[in-house]
Amino acid sequence: MSNKTSDYELTVIVPVYNEEENMVRLENTLLEFLPLSIKKACVLFVDDGSGDRSLVRIRECCTRNEDFFYISFEKNRGLSAALKAGIDYSFSKFVAYMDADLQTAPADLNLLMAELEKKDCAMAVGIRARRKDSFFKKLQSKIANGYRRMMTGDGAIDTGCPLKVLRTDAAKKLPLFKGMHRFLPALIMLQDGAEYVQVPVRHFPREAGKSKYHLWNRLWGPFIDCFAYRWMRSRYINYRLKEGNLR
Repeated sequence: MSNKTSDYELTVIVPVYNEEENMVRLENTLLEFLPLSIKKACVLFVDDGSGDRSLVRIRECCTRNEDFFYISFEKNRGLSAALKAGIDYSFSKFVAYMDADLQTAPADLNLLMAELEKKDCAMAVGIRARRKDSFFKKLQSKIANGYRRMMTGDGAIDTGCPLKVLRTDAAKKLPLFKGMHRFLPALIMLQDGAEYVQVPVRHFPREAGKSKYHLWNRLWGPFIDCFAYRWMRSRYINYRLKEGNLR
């Protein structure tokens, strides 16, 4: 199985859910980034069953830009499902992930890519420097990140940062399920010998649309998922082939 993303070195996956107000700015920002990308890059929008005109806007910008592609869910499935679908349908050597709200800059993907290759890691993750969110939102994230680090031992400072770059072969092995987008560093570490690197990136206030997260899904969901991760870690299967004749 393959598709047009195999013509590129990097696929930037952008999950979209009710971001109609952001689409024009998002299109322009991504268009500015593509010529500057240190890898030949394309964009893959994943419409997560939006109830507004996001899908219409996505179709329009994909028609205008030959390096833009999209897939769309029949109904809303959540961020982890959108990310998994983006990975499933990407066939470039690397995949990146960013949110549609533009609180992080796609240009900073170059920083992550450079560090990933320099350290020869499976993944590079952003850390939001001088985060432009409310005190209460930052407090929630601090509590959630601290608890998750204690439960997983992954050492990740800011798993809520949506800016990430992964080697596609490692990304396709991730056991993703609902809510596990918050655990990507810990999940990468399940793979035999896989490591990740953390890189400071810029952070900006949201200019349009509404956040999809609140106290309940920022704290309670990850609390439960930590136990799911610990169960999975004790049962995760790793193997390396010695030989075979399938080639």
